[in-house]
Amino acid sequence: MAMISVEGLNFDYPGSRVLHDVSFTIAEGSVTAMVGPNGAGKTTLLRCIAGLEHPHSGRVAIGGTDVAEDPRRVHRMTGYLSDFFGLYEGLTVRQCLTHMAWCHNLPAEDVGPRVEALLAETGIAHMQDKKAAALSRGYRQRLGIGLALVHDPALIILDEPASGMDPEARIALSQHIRLLRKRGKTMVISSHILNELEDYCTDMLVIQHGRVAQHLRLSEFAARPTRILRIGVLGLGVAHLDKLMAQPMLTVVTQEGDFADCEYTGTLQDQQKMLQALLAQGVPVFSLSASGHTLQDAYMTATGAKSDKGGGGS
Repeated sequence: MAMISVEGLNFDYPGSRVLHDVSFTIAEGSVTAMVGPNGAGKTTLLRCIAGLEHPHSGRVAIGGTDVAEDPRRVHRMTGYLSDFFGLYEGLTVRQCLTHMAWCHNLPAEDVGPRVEALLAETGIAHMQDKKAAALSRGYRQRLGIGLALVHDPALIILDEPASGMDPEARIALSQHIRLLRKRGKTMVISSHILNELEDYCTDMLVIQHGRVAQHLRLSEFAARPTRILRIGVLGLGVAHLDKLMAQPMLTVVTQEGDFADCEYTGTLQDQQKMLQALLAQGVPVFSLSASGHTLQDAYMTATGAKSDKGGGGS
């Protein structure tokens, strides 16, 4: 069943169209990474899905409910954390969560247990008596995530949730998202940190220039026969590249210093024979490493972007 259905969505800011005929569906229980360069229209698209922006044309439905026809029902089903959000600075962390629970009309007997659970899950229980104004950026993010989850929504939309978090907090966030996935939540997460998204995402939606450039299931991409090989050649030059490209089933994609990043469709046995052939031809190979398909590989395939082996963002 589709949790999110977007059909022919167009969105205009004065004098500029930001989203162009965007259509896709997101399955219930999936965790979708929404990725793309800055200015691609990701945040605007997320706000349209959450019912916070009104598109020029097109339709968005959440769990079968048209966002334009019944936005309040959609808001009850959706938890949304924006890239930039405000807090009641004079309230403590516990008071912020309690106030949000009241806003969502949680039964009085459920408010306390729900707040306790969120304090623990977001790792801010020890900060519960601190005022929001005194929180660091990372703890503000944790509180923001807690606020988005207060009413136990079926759909969770997070726009750059790891912004400002230290490495320990990001690991905890990944664990929390995996927990929510096990509970059957549907999530859409926008982020530039591709290697972290890979820890918990099932799907990837690439947005470029206000259009859907690619929408794929990562399990299907990972199952493709093509492997990624990084071949290190001492003093890698044109003559070496010619010999690499002459190898069956090998395609040189990029060169970075003494390393050639290649796509390879052969088996492990074929890979061994290729290495033996290169050495026999006098190619000074000093390293060869293989990797499966990653979210970064999928992003590069969809956008034609150059690899960043430092593991950075999009």
